[in-house]
Amino acid sequence: MFDKLFQLGEKPYDTEDAEWDAFVATHPQGSILQTTNWARLKGRFGWSGQRVWLKKNGKLVAGAQILFRSAVFGMLKMAYIPHGPLVDWNDEEQVEVLLNQIDYAVWQRGAGILKIEPLLWQEEMPPEQWQAICERYGLLPETDTIQPPRTILVDLRPSEDEILAAMKQKTRYNIRLAARKGVTVRKGNETDIPVFVRMMQITGQRDGFGVHDPMYYKVAYELFAPSQAALFIAEYEKRPLAAVMVFTIGRKAAYFYGASTNEERQRMPTYAVQWAAMQWAKERGCATYDLWGIPDAPPEQLEAEFTERNDGLWGVYRFKRGFGGHIRRTVGAADRVYNRHVHRLYRWWRGRQQR
Repeated sequence: MFDKLFQLGEKPYDTEDAEWDAFVATHPQGSILQTTNWARLKGRFGWSGQRVWLKKNGKLVAGAQILFRSAVFGMLKMAYIPHGPLVDWNDEEQVEVLLNQIDYAVWQRGAGILKIEPLLWQEEMPPEQWQAICERYGLLPETDTIQPPRTILVDLRPSEDEILAAMKQKTRYNIRLAARKGVTVRKGNETDIPVFVRMMQITGQRDGFGVHDPMYYKVAYELFAPSQAALFIAEYEKRPLAAVMVFTIGRKAAYFYGASTNEERQRMPTYAVQWAAMQWAKERGCATYDLWGIPDAPPEQLEAEFTERNDGLWGVYRFKRGFGGHIRRTVGAADRVYNRHVHRLYRWWRGRQQR
């Protein structure tokens, strides 16, 4: 039998939060998106959080940090578990008990739909097996995703020379070219956030994608740095040219936010700053570096079309593919529907957002 649930409240970091974060850091499906500080970050921008977990013999074995928000003038109340729940999907008792606790938490908050996005790779859970699990537990797998389901993971366990050797020749050349052309990379601090925000805005305008509110990056850095995040800035003659913000959890590192100016692009600052972030993650003992998001297409299609396409994530794929690594895909998202009218409203709302 399992112990019951624990709720995430608005309170200072305490031993229960530390226990949860330690569990997330060591869980095979653990992610920075399931940490206490991620809930605190989202809590500053319209979400609220609640955590449920299961203990066996006093030890955490499964759980989920659930985020809640309302949209469409309060008519749409939804629950979302980013990169979760953390559970052994092959253990029927564990899954059933945890889903019951999640259902209760969602019911308490009055949400009509729950979206889950476990960080569960298809290599470990083939699509047909995931489909069967969804059918067993009343989950709808054919739905939209919030986190990009497909990414590139770079193995950081080999030596730096071996990591470089595994990259595309042009990427390796550009990293070295940046150094020859006088680009230096330094670790930033909180005083650099306004510079980073300006670069994010320039990048969003140039490449046609949305960026967060400036305060979002400031709060993210304050919550996670220096223990779980770092900001790196590439400069030429002390002028900032590119930057990345990287997060770590356990032995995983992930590149969440990257930006660059329109100046001195021939000096390849984006390559220099990305390599510096990888070196930092490796020094911290991380085994993988997640380049976080490429087009959700099979590898053969990615390679056949990346030179021609610029829509969506195709432009960033051209850049990311050069760093080597392996293309991987999660099982994707699944919805648990409690109110069909709310689910229809959600699909309409998401459709408008994605136009």
